[in-house]
Amino acid sequence: MTSKIKGTIAILTGGGDVPGLNPAIRAITIRASREGYKVIGLRRGWAGIVEMTQNPKDDNSNNYIELTQTLVNRAGRTGGTFLHSSRTRPSHLPKASVPEHHQDSYQEEYNDMTKVVLSNLAYLGVDYLIPIGGDDTLSYGVRLYQEGFKVVAIPKTMDNDVPGTDYCIGFSTCITRTINMTNTLRTSAGSHERFLVLEVFGRYAGFTAMLPTMAGAANRCVIPEYQFDIDVLTEQMVQDRNENPSNYSVVLVSEGATFKGGEMVFKDGEKDQFGHAKLGGIGDLVSDRLKMLSPKYNNGKQVNVINQKLGYLVRGGDPDAVDSIVPMAYGNLALDLILKGIHGRLVVLKNGRYDNVPIDVVVGKSKLVNINKFYNTERLRPFYNSFEMNPLFIMTSEG
Repeated sequence: MTSKIKGTIAILTGGGDVPGLNPAIRAITIRASREGYKVIGLRRGWAGIVEMTQNPKDDNSNNYIELTQTLVNRAGRTGGTFLHSSRTRPSHLPKASVPEHHQDSYQEEYNDMTKVVLSNLAYLGVDYLIPIGGDDTLSYGVRLYQEGFKVVAIPKTMDNDVPGTDYCIGFSTCITRTINMTNTLRTSAGSHERFLVLEVFGRYAGFTAMLPTMAGAANRCVIPEYQFDIDVLTEQMVQDRNENPSNYSVVLVSEGATFKGGEMVFKDGEKDQFGHAKLGGIGDLVSDRLKMLSPKYNNGKQVNVINQKLGYLVRGGDPDAVDSIVPMAYGNLALDLILKGIHGRLVVLKNGRYDNVPIDVVVGKSKLVNINKFYNTERLRPFYNSFEMNPLFIMTSEG
């Protein structure tokens, strides 16, 4: 430990929670403290730094907290984020969300609070900012970097779709849970000789449906990258069921999947500050249509359906081994860059090796399943030609 403070590092977690966030916070805090840095945790994603005040007499405990080794050690073994999270977007803050002490200055329908954010970071004496999040959270990190602030980012999302990296924190636990829960539910599907339809995460990218299916958890999967024909899926599900001695079959449905000629299914019209409406319901529609169409392909006999949305069951709880190790490595990679005076980078895993890339990669392109390479559009399931020289999770490379 050093007695002289070299500088201040701030950490925040934004977007959806995933297992592995607390291990990342722990790794950053312990390493930074030992290197002589003060560490501040910004609470509730970007919301904390927007809503804080610069009056020393005000209670800002809901907006930021000083992190210590004692504090992060206990939390570092758990899931979720003890800093809490939000989907706040400071560059497009709705008028109703503008803090009371800024309402005189920001009265537009949507307000760019970046000057407030930069002022508050300066007030806290922050030298480096480490945002941990998906492409939405990190896109605002890019904005701050473009404004001249020193940012080193860490990718997180169970969809595993942050560009520039093969791996995002939370993905391994997500697919591990998906496989386990599918195997749990298949006993009921077999007992009642039904179709098993499981809706999984994946707004734009189908990695969370593809990997468990490739691992044998499901017979078929439908993903956002390819609009599927429900008649084709029904015929294949009936065939899979008839070929199974236990007389059932399983399909994983990405939440962003769409019927041929259709659109995404949303819960309601409400959108978050990044413009995303809440998805939900495609699994229900697939289940209803499979049941309705099944007699057409099953000698006139209807097949009933077990329909389950896995949702937050794959988000909650403790991280698995990968999501305990990778966040630890990512946190230390971020500190390696800071100690070298390097910023404007995203720490990544590429081809099985830890590395870093320019942070603006997160806004430069999309990361999707390469359906020509990995998805059989006729059989509605993954395929591969060779595993040689592919990364750990096979289809997560952009190469």
